[in-house]
Amino acid sequence: MDAAQQEATARARELQRSWYGEPLGALFRRLIDDLGLNQARLAAVLGLSAPMLSQLMSGQRAKIGNPAVVQRVQALQELASQVADGSVSAGEATDRMEEIKKSQGGSVLTATGQTTSTGGAPTVRRVVREIQSLLRSVAAAGDIIDAADALAPTHPELAEFLKVYGAGRTAEAVAHYEGHQS
Repeated sequence: MDAAQQEATARARELQRSWYGEPLGALFRRLIDDLGLNQARLAAVLGLSAPMLSQLMSGQRAKIGNPAVVQRVQALQELASQVADGSVSAGEATDRMEEIKKSQGGSVLTATGQTTSTGGAPTVRRVVREIQSLLRSVAAAGDIIDAADALAPTHPELAEFLKVYGAGRTAEAVAHYEGHQS
């Protein structure tokens, strides 16, 4: 990739961050991991071609042009949260993904990419997912654990934070977050 392509990709990812709250590559990889999908299955559920999904993930394209696809992304994010906290089983998730695939709605993500609860405030789960996404965009889970282990002797609370949010499950991070609110 030449310098112009790298610059265009970086610009597309920044646009994605401003439109969707994070680069679509990170968002889609999280959905793939959380829902046990591959790229082809994610593309099918969203109603995108596999090449289009790949272009969005890599930053070759910045924007999802179809509002119904954006709504499906939002619905999958909510489903992934429910699977992570155990309120929806893997079997139920498969059925729900089929419903999402068929949905035609036109609502869009908010400007920050956050789904909200009543009152417009981000949910605890959304805040935790944003923290996880940020940490995981900086380093792989193994590297985060190594950094946490290095910090543990002198900064145990910070080490715990890195492990829970950088490499732990969302439900554990939500419990940690709620336990530290006062």
